[in-house]
Amino acid sequence: MSAFLSLGECMVELAQAGDEMYRRGFAGDTFNTAWYARRLLPDDWTVSYGSCVGEDAVSAEMVAFMEAQGVDTSTLRRLPDRTVGLYMISLDKGERSFSYWRGQSAARMLADDLSWLDGILKDREMIHFSGITLAILPPEQRELFCGAVSRARTRGAIVSFDTNLRPRLWGSAEAMREGLTMGARTADIVLPSFDEEEQVFGDASPEATVERYRDLGADLVAVKQGGGALKLWQREAGMHEVPAVKVENLVDTTAAGDSFAAGLLTGLAQGKSPQDAAAEAMQLAAKVIQARGALVPGIFA
Repeated sequence: MSAFLSLGECMVELAQAGDEMYRRGFAGDTFNTAWYARRLLPDDWTVSYGSCVGEDAVSAEMVAFMEAQGVDTSTLRRLPDRTVGLYMISLDKGERSFSYWRGQSAARMLADDLSWLDGILKDREMIHFSGITLAILPPEQRELFCGAVSRARTRGAIVSFDTNLRPRLWGSAEAMREGLTMGARTADIVLPSFDEEEQVFGDASPEATVERYRDLGADLVAVKQGGGALKLWQREAGMHEVPAVKVENLVDTTAAGDSFAAGLLTGLAQGKSPQDAAAEAMQLAAKVIQARGALVPGIFA
């Protein structure tokens, strides 16, 4: 059986449900990717989520939710005196912004036990993490985390890194640049968004973004451009452009990149070409952003 492992933080999500009401759910960038991956991969793949949770009631509810969604939770570590973070989504014409409460989040301890971390990374065909995964960790633990992922990559795992910037989570712009660069050095696949890369690294074009991550060792770079075409580069095949998907009714861009990552990675895992996998991933993301919230089961009906 093949194994897909996504690493990071799942949180309590409060999403607008209309009439000034909010719906509670559980979500978070890398968990969203795992959730979509579970629906896209065949049954001979396990999809696991690697993180830390508390021992309180809401943590137990989160674990039960993951299990009900078919996501393996044997890679979770439970910590006393900790809980899970919470975020609230605010929407303005489909574009989202976030408010966070994560001071006691157990996921911030993701890299404080390297024996456990190395153990859950072992024997994984595909590993996925993000810039948020790194941003929530103390600086010294970022290096330990990336070292553990690098060891798994050396053992044969394909590693994917979604840069997914949240500037408020980083201590400084320099720390963010250093952290993203460190994460990219551990990865075979890098998934940046050009608007973010332009802002943080001063990239003049998507091609410049590709070149920077190529030089850090990536074999595949997919540069997202919001509603524009995808710039897709592969070491063996060079640069391709994947056309944008027309969206008739933009509702909520939450999880657009997370679902794209799931579509691309699961397509590659099943032997599709990068171009075909990317095109299908863009179709998936286009469906996701036409509904509210991060997880949209209706598109699989």
